[in-house]
Amino acid sequence: MAPSLQENFSRLERQRSELLNLFKNLPEEKFHVAPTSKWTVAQIITHLITSETLSLGYMRKKSLGIEGLKDSGLKQVVVFWLLKISQRIPVRYKAPKAVLENTPQPFSKDELLSRWDHVRLELKSFLDALPEAHCRRLIFKHPVAGMLDARQTVGFMYEHVLHHLPQVKRLLNR
Repeated sequence: MAPSLQENFSRLERQRSELLNLFKNLPEEKFHVAPTSKWTVAQIITHLITSETLSLGYMRKKSLGIEGLKDSGLKQVVVFWLLKISQRIPVRYKAPKAVLENTPQPFSKDELLSRWDHVRLELKSFLDALPEAHCRRLIFKHPVAGMLDARQTVGFMYEHVLHHLPQVKRLLNR
């Protein structure tokens, strides 16, 4: 994996491990229970998996014509930092239509963990094959922030989990 991606991907995997440790001993029935009209832990994990799956699919599609893509620049640096800030403030956002339309009903805890392992392995495989020279290519379109490069996309995935972490912690402390 290109050095510019390795650190971000490793951080993303450490974060996922920490999140999974929060609910590894949670009984299946509590995994699917939430206060009125709020997401369950299972729904949050399903949402994260769906978002990452769709993001990876988009990057794969764009990578087919990667030679013709532009590199990120100062605009994307600023946009990414604004995106990062937006994920860290305690404001609720409506999930993008594409994510909502493609999010299945939550599976069992074991199935969700298996699916997350699978999408992360596929992401790692994709990033392993991406040459350093292409890491700055605008390969992913965030619904609000616009085009991001691979490094920023992995950074967004990290921020997205970070955004949902307080929600998971609140549910687990009930």
